[in-house]
Amino acid sequence: MTVETNTLFAKERVQAFSDARKEPEWFRAIRLNGLEQMKTAELPKPDKTKIDKWNFTLPNTEVAKKAKLDAVEALASEIQLLIGEKHSGDNLLVQQDAETVYQQLSADLQSKGVIFTDLQTALAEHGDKVKPYFGEAVKLNENRLLAEHAALVNGGVFLYVPRNVQVEVPLQAVFTIDTVETGLYNHVIVVAEENSSVTYVENYTSLTDGAGSANLVAEVYAAAGAKVAFGAVDTLSAGVTTYVVRRAHVERDGRVDWALGQMNDGDTISENTTHLIGDGSWADTKTVSIGRGTQKQNFTTQIFHHGKHSEGHILKHGVMNGEASSIFNGISKIEHGATKSNGVQTERVLMLSEKARGDANPILLIDEDDVTAGHAASVGQVDPLQMFYLMSRGISRKEAERLVIHGFLAPVVNQLPIESVKESLREAIERKVR
Repeated sequence: MTVETNTLFAKERVQAFSDARKEPEWFRAIRLNGLEQMKTAELPKPDKTKIDKWNFTLPNTEVAKKAKLDAVEALASEIQLLIGEKHSGDNLLVQQDAETVYQQLSADLQSKGVIFTDLQTALAEHGDKVKPYFGEAVKLNENRLLAEHAALVNGGVFLYVPRNVQVEVPLQAVFTIDTVETGLYNHVIVVAEENSSVTYVENYTSLTDGAGSANLVAEVYAAAGAKVAFGAVDTLSAGVTTYVVRRAHVERDGRVDWALGQMNDGDTISENTTHLIGDGSWADTKTVSIGRGTQKQNFTTQIFHHGKHSEGHILKHGVMNGEASSIFNGISKIEHGATKSNGVQTERVLMLSEKARGDANPILLIDEDDVTAGHAASVGQVDPLQMFYLMSRGISRKEAERLVIHGFLAPVVNQLPIESVKESLREAIERKVR
């Protein structure tokens, strides 16, 4: 599908969009720089996946204004399922087609100085806090898609937790694509200052089965002694082409736990990178995915050890069915000087059909002697004896496959540090295998 994008990338249009949102001058400069970088920047080159014919750019980045809602019960039923029936409505932000329709932060957290708001509001009211972090972990001139993201960013969230504040309840954001041929350029920033802690959960879903594109960036910053649990369950429809980059910087004795359910039905490129900058820093990344139909997926997980005594753990399980194909890349890099560090990773891919394809590539890059590191990987089909055993008990093939998938993904799902992500992910898995 060919899309005319000349108007979309017109300098005057980008300037007008920025002016209408009352963005600070420094942010408009980022947009215009993104436009300029697009002229020479190349597409990203994910390992073993050709994306030059994928349609990452859809014409609608501005859609009709949506009414603000004052109750969770007024949200679409699909959104209510994601947030759960018992959700009070506090500490929740919902955007549909990048437009904020619901936003609530408890008075208690506000009194402690916590900021949890949409990116547009954050730029207007907290620009001094946003500026040091926007585009720091994810350099927006790295490739054409990130430059395009910088120029057209139209949604997202800013979460800021002051020093020594412990946020005991999870904060959740739900992002939906409602309109056919809509481009979602979402930017999420999570900042945890020294010795603070927070749990953030985001959900991406489609309320339409039509074509769309999602160009998503998340930046996480954990200062010294801070702890961030970042959970995400992505369930965008088959018509949505997705490019998602999630990265973190972790300082001394800080920790970031990633819990990622990458359950999109469309073609997806995903990169998750953590830099363990300080001594004693820690990162734990757990990812599950199911591919079906003819979709193509590429998941790259990287942990770079810069600080001494840093710990990095990667665990990824994926199931491929139909003619789906998936590349699972894991990279643990221990830099020179990161003594006593430990990097461990495991990637496993299960193929349920003859035409499904999976590839697991664990990579260790070690530039220091006094460290420990290890990896494991497996790619294979369902054990026929396992299927025979289940079917010999009167279980249909479809039900047997369902049980096998749940069993294969359970070791990862059960270890996820965020309970709400566990529940959401189990439901997403069930929808995919039903």
